[in-house]
Amino acid sequence: MIKYIIKRLILMIPVLLGVTFIVFFIMNLTPGDPAVLILGEQASPEAIAQVREELGLNDPLLVRYFTYIKNMCRGDLGISYRNKLSVWDQVLDKFPNTCILAFAGIIVALIIGIPVGILSAKKQYTALDNITVVLSLVGVSMPNFWLGLLLSLLFALKLGWLPSQGMGSGFLPLLRSVILPAITLGTGVAATVVRMTRSSMLEVIRQDYIVTARSKGITEKEVTRKHMFKNALIPIITAVGLEFGILLGGAMLTETVFSWPGLGRLMVDAITRKDIPMVLGSVIFMAVMFSLVNLAVDIIYAFVDPRIKSQYKNSEIRKAA
Repeated sequence: MIKYIIKRLILMIPVLLGVTFIVFFIMNLTPGDPAVLILGEQASPEAIAQVREELGLNDPLLVRYFTYIKNMCRGDLGISYRNKLSVWDQVLDKFPNTCILAFAGIIVALIIGIPVGILSAKKQYTALDNITVVLSLVGVSMPNFWLGLLLSLLFALKLGWLPSQGMGSGFLPLLRSVILPAITLGTGVAATVVRMTRSSMLEVIRQDYIVTARSKGITEKEVTRKHMFKNALIPIITAVGLEFGILLGGAMLTETVFSWPGLGRLMVDAITRKDIPMVLGSVIFMAVMFSLVNLAVDIIYAFVDPRIKSQYKNSEIRKAA
């Protein structure tokens, strides 16, 4: 298992290099001069030329890219063009806020998705199942920002129950401010979890060991919990892990709609200002977190399904032989 983890971590290196290469060149091809964006349109040509020289913008593109990679390998993600602060410090400052929102969204998705998916599978081809399938398709197709705006209009502007902007300080204000964005994020993820849970349960529900368990007189609740759901967990964990990795990368639209001070909104602001070091640092951090979440999902497989753990051991034994 340890060798597998090390191998996966090593494979992350070319992925990160590829991500930085693509983002670096795309950001430099976009219109706009970072020096002008920093100083403003009224700045003199001499001042703009001086800032370009200080930032190294006069160097060839490849030279700037390899300089950035060299600094990144030393743990330096650069200085923001906008506020002259460390990119690394700003990313770490915003990431906990994104974690709060991501965890809240996943909790909403699990509370809705797993029970509804199980019930839909056990009531296959009934009216309940048909309604669930239609609603899950709607949930997957519905844009998050549109749902967020509707929730803000209803619960914040019309009813005045919940805040529509910002992140509260303190437990109760934080809880009230996270409800709407968490529902916005969790609804789309819940639709995916419902579909995955339903399809996984349908594969398990007709297996011979389910019939055997029922013939032994085990209650339906125990059959569902210990035999059906436990053996259908792997695809569900995969879906939840992928969605959680995406949310940890920064739910940009949702954070922008609700003015949530997270990593996604930080990246949107950096893109609009062509703050190349901030965009690169945010993307690299997102890629690392997404890869680590996928690695964690693979490790969880071994604890959920002992057969996968035995496969790891057998492969190591064959390589040693």
